[in-house]
Amino acid sequence: MAEITETKRDKRAPGSLITRDGQIQWAGLLMGPGTPYEIDRTGLTGWDDLPALDTGDIPRPDQHGSWPGARWAQPRLVGATVWLLPPSIADARAVTAAFRGATGADGGEQWLAVRLHGETLAVRARISRRVVPQDRGYVSQGTSRASLQWTATDPRRFGAMERQGRATLPVSEPGLVWDDPGGLGLSWPLDWGGTGGAGTLTAVNAGGAPAHPVVEFHGPVRRPTLTRLSDGRRLQYDIVLGAGDVLTVDTEVGTVLLNGTASRLYTATSQSAPEQLFQLEPGSTGLAFHSDDATPDPRASALVRWRDAHW
Repeated sequence: MAEITETKRDKRAPGSLITRDGQIQWAGLLMGPGTPYEIDRTGLTGWDDLPALDTGDIPRPDQHGSWPGARWAQPRLVGATVWLLPPSIADARAVTAAFRGATGADGGEQWLAVRLHGETLAVRARISRRVVPQDRGYVSQGTSRASLQWTATDPRRFGAMERQGRATLPVSEPGLVWDDPGGLGLSWPLDWGGTGGAGTLTAVNAGGAPAHPVVEFHGPVRRPTLTRLSDGRRLQYDIVLGAGDVLTVDTEVGTVLLNGTASRLYTATSQSAPEQLFQLEPGSTGLAFHSDDATPDPRASALVRWRDAHW
């Protein structure tokens, strides 16, 4: 049995404060139309650009050109010019303080979300530059034409909504139930029993870049396995999960955690692919969940979570 859903937005989700096109959300600060932080008419830079690429091309020694190698995108640099426009001089200090507080150098990567033409996309980024001129307008009215730059070490942009799908272990169809108290064989109405389950789900990545899912194996289950049906690549762990146990595999950072704390990366079998190579390509990806249990437990499941990924 498989179930595909979209998780609801919350205050921590990228773009949860955005209500209209042209707005930008960063570290809890909303910028753009309807805020004291208007975006300059020059707009954003680097947001919809293809990042610079590192290539593994090797020059051919005996003819023109090179042998094509792998290509990897460099970090994405996003720039914006923001006008600080407090409603009055009395609000200038608060507006500037909020801007400074959200654009400092401390902390790790956070969501930078942008909505354009009804679509909200986001990257994980850090502030890498802030310039706030202290000119005459700033002194007299609190207005300033500030410049910001973010660096996203992962250049992919992600959908604001997190998608998820769940599959339980495959169960065979029981078929006809024979009622034979008097040697009569089948009796009407026929009881075909319950339906079976294929143990599969289809994950749809609506973007144009590969997405790294987070996979949660929920017990009780023995040697849980999730297989990509297109090429047979799998995640498989030689571990027994009890009822209530969760083995979480983050394919982006390559971690395998039991109940959110204890590393179980060493339980990966020889048939298991490196976690960071288990991706959801653009489009539909069929996934199959199975185990080494002789009798599958209906409580066991594989939950797959991902965001649409875009260049």
